[in-house]
Amino acid sequence: MRKLGWSVLMGMLGCLCGAATAQSQTKTVEVKHSELQGIGEEPGIMRRDPSDVIKVNDLYYVWYSKGSISPGYDATVWYATSPDGFNWKEQGMALAKGEPGTWEAGSVFTPNVLVAEGKYWLFYTGTSRPYKKPFNPDSKIGIAVSDSPDGPWERLDSNPALKNSDNPDDFDSHLVDDACLLVRDGKYWFYYKGRQLGKSPGETQMGLVIADKPGGPYVRHPQNPVIPGNHEVLIWPQGEGVAAMIGTTGPKQIINSILYAEDGVNFSKIGTVKSGPWAGGAYRPEAFTQSGTGDIPEWGVEIGRPKGKGNLPFIQRFDVTLKEGN
Repeated sequence: MRKLGWSVLMGMLGCLCGAATAQSQTKTVEVKHSELQGIGEEPGIMRRDPSDVIKVNDLYYVWYSKGSISPGYDATVWYATSPDGFNWKEQGMALAKGEPGTWEAGSVFTPNVLVAEGKYWLFYTGTSRPYKKPFNPDSKIGIAVSDSPDGPWERLDSNPALKNSDNPDDFDSHLVDDACLLVRDGKYWFYYKGRQLGKSPGETQMGLVIADKPGGPYVRHPQNPVIPGNHEVLIWPQGEGVAAMIGTTGPKQIINSILYAEDGVNFSKIGTVKSGPWAGGAYRPEAFTQSGTGDIPEWGVEIGRPKGKGNLPFIQRFDVTLKEGN
């Protein structure tokens, strides 16, 4: 096994574009999962939904949901730092629940981060109601801003930045969740997942909104949904285009795959993924630079699947490799 850059991936997986190439010649992106220290499995503590990872000076930063039940519907947003991506130190709460009666009073969770205009923009999902079974989430997405990755964070007065659609026929008319940000063409591209009224979690799809400023307003793309599936949003800049890693949710033709769109909108399959990350947050150093040199992320963090009754989700590491041979 070896580390994988995009140029290698494209060369190895280019055969997927030719109908005459034998299936035995295709290559597979394989994701390896491993423990990390500091924010791993801990009795009675839930950590899940990690953000993408950023590096500030000599430290990596990640934000995540933290609580005492398995779902993210009774959580607050915390963060941790690491010098190496393996050994993490939990630094504390970044964002508390909203005031009683607000759209974010029940939980704040599934964070992600944008670095822009010399500031840090923390995107997060909120629900209004306390969690109890059965639960029908009403999530929306808000933004908080800070001059430092260590906070303090100030919520924007314009929140929520993205609400579910008022049109019941839209793919995101029930809820929106799971922000993932890129900078393209001098604008802020915000990919997210949405679910339509009456649909199941397995029918989640991915949408796109775009803004001129990091705080919005964000406008829905007219071609939404841009990807007809996926329960996690893992997007990165790939050269001049955008790539996405798709998990186990969605139409058969796209699950467990890598998709690519030169325009960031019209995606097609260019690779296969084995044992992909579960709600992963990737280290994407070119995500906000518009450098045109972005590559497939080589590592990141994800939700660790608990083993044994009563155990709670935790954060673990994933590394991307190319499996040689068939």
